[in-house]
Amino acid sequence: MEGIKKNLEERSKKTISVLKEELNTVRAGRANAALLDKVMVDYYGTPTPLKNLSNISVPDPRTLLISPFDPKSIHEIEKAINIANIGINPSNDGKCVRLVIPQVTEERRKELTKTVKKMGEDCKVAIRNLRRDANDDLKKLEKNHEITEDDLKKALDDVQKATDKTIKEIDQVVAEKEKEIMEV
Repeated sequence: MEGIKKNLEERSKKTISVLKEELNTVRAGRANAALLDKVMVDYYGTPTPLKNLSNISVPDPRTLLISPFDPKSIHEIEKAINIANIGINPSNDGKCVRLVIPQVTEERRKELTKTVKKMGEDCKVAIRNLRRDANDDLKKLEKNHEITEDDLKKALDDVQKATDKTIKEIDQVVAEKEKEIMEV
């Protein structure tokens, strides 16, 4: 019974961390190095994460500065950023690549908040599926007479409380991201 609760808790934490990673890739009009987390550069024939090939810094709120460890890889980095389709055109000065994040329009901000809400809802669905799995496992234990009916009722209540707590945390994460997006 404790194993089922522990499993639910661990999988819930993983689900929330995945949501946070996804939300980091949503461009909110402010420079954020996480925007480039999924960019893969073809470095001498091997797909390599951009963050492994360069130093990514944020010199001002609307600029990302990518300083490659190997200056010869600048053109490959530019090509990878264009292929990643993040909606920003890179420019280089021979030593580093700059990404200037354009100001986001009000209409685009509203679209982004809808996207963020959808990500939050998808995460909540995943949490509810985890709850259902945990409840099914508990009911099997009761059916096999491994736990009593009272223990089942208490365990189901605990699972519901854990689910409610996790959903509240998801709402909080989504609300913070929405606030960040709507900030001008």
